[in-house]
Amino acid sequence: MSPRKAAALRHTEDGRSLREHLIDTAADLISAHGTAELTVRAIARAAGVADGVLYNHFADKEELLADALAEHVRRAEAGLGELPEPGSATVEANLRAQLAYGLALHKEILPAFVGLLARPVVLARFGERAGGGETWRDRLAGYLRAEKELGRLGGDVDAAAAMLVGVCHETVLSGLLPHGPAVTTSPEVEAVVRTVLKGIAAR
Repeated sequence: MSPRKAAALRHTEDGRSLREHLIDTAADLISAHGTAELTVRAIARAAGVADGVLYNHFADKEELLADALAEHVRRAEAGLGELPEPGSATVEANLRAQLAYGLALHKEILPAFVGLLARPVVLARFGERAGGGETWRDRLAGYLRAEKELGRLGGDVDAAAAMLVGVCHETVLSGLLPHGPAVTTSPEVEAVVRTVLKGIAAR
């Protein structure tokens, strides 16, 4: 599709609006190449439009990038399937599923956020779009509280949620930040879950 033709269209051939097409294209680029070097020109070229067309559909480049980041996160979550329900299977099996989900999600989305650390406006705009939305951390904490209400867990379940989320952050960020901790392999999911459930106090 030539830039001139694409600029004249309100919708693409598959029925998406041109705005949706631009967001999808930018999300594709984030998935393939990250966000650090992502430019308006690169998005426009991949979408088959002239650079200026983007500003007909977005207030500025930050709005486009924030929308594309939100779409990238949505796709990552959609590809991971459903999380276990409280009261189903065993708590240990469910926590293994929760942690495996969290690790996979963070491996997919954290690189995009790290690449935008120098663009705080984009991250702020993303936060506005996600405001009030439930994150995996929220769902994990809600799951743990529900299991406690069912009598299948005790203790400080919010602290347990923080530990599990922290494992995901450390595992992924250590490979992205030059001076991060030297975590060279993914944690053994079963070992982490076992430690959270049993604690580390001497018996």
